[in-house]
Amino acid sequence: MASVNIDGSDVVVRLSTLEKLGAFHGDVRIPLLAITGVRVTENPWSELRGMRFPGTGFPGVIALCTLRGRGIHDFAAVYGKRPGVVIDAQGADFERVTVTCDDPQTVVDRITAARNGSAR
Repeated sequence: MASVNIDGSDVVVRLSTLEKLGAFHGDVRIPLLAITGVRVTENPWSELRGMRFPGTGFPGVIALCTLRGRGIHDFAAVYGKRPGVVIDAQGADFERVTVTCDDPQTVVDRITAARNGSAR
């Protein structure tokens, strides 16, 4: 499962080798200064928007992909019925990154603390 970490002035969604193959994408980096919001979601599937291209997807099971549409350029690493984190950004490679994780509130708290620290 993808992990969300803080690396200097970026949030990094680290993908395993198999996830990189499935997503047709490497790790995702989002500058802290580009993040406009971060929140927990109990249903990450409801946060996905656009069409999968490229990547791997089976509704309700897995979404490892870039999502595109009119005015949409998002990334997803979503599995099953797990809660997750939604990161909204402006001026980054992706406008929204949705990731399932074991402890989404801790991830949100870490990103929020890092954003507050980078604003100083």
